[in-house]
Amino acid sequence: MRSNKLIVETPSLKRRLICLVYEAFLVTAVVMLALFLFLFVTQRLASAAVEIGRQVVLFLAAGAYFIYCWSGSGHTLAMKTWRIKLVKVGYATVPFKNAALRYLLAWMWLLPAIVVCWLFGITGKADVALAVALGIVAWAMTALLDKDRQFLHDRLAGTRLISLPKRAKTGKAAAQTT
Repeated sequence: MRSNKLIVETPSLKRRLICLVYEAFLVTAVVMLALFLFLFVTQRLASAAVEIGRQVVLFLAAGAYFIYCWSGSGHTLAMKTWRIKLVKVGYATVPFKNAALRYLLAWMWLLPAIVVCWLFGITGKADVALAVALGIVAWAMTALLDKDRQFLHDRLAGTRLISLPKRAKTGKAAAQTT
């Protein structure tokens, strides 16, 4: 007797990390637009309040991008390119609350490096880059400790990443390969 159980694969760690690199380029464009608008509105004023406001705008712009994508289609452009989708079991789409929680928890990719650099007064570009790289590797390794190979922030947010199948070739493309 055949089982009707759907087998859902988790994307490989390599695929997820490559997607993360692509994502970094895309989110940079999003936050640069937000930064441009912020600088235009504040007329490039220099004060502690403006500096904090700039950081808040960057955090919120990235959050809006990710939360909108995850709670809508379930993937960002980078995730779509790498055929990775964010889901919450039992839901048609990821609820806003879970997408927002995942965004906050995903900062654990960078937060330990930020804290270490701040605590020890590390400011050199190479040293900061090394701290960030070590933090990313350490957080990525959390997937190796999970039975479903999900990242810790996905486990805590109640979400999971799944692999999407390759698209079937249609029409002209299918005729050319045969």
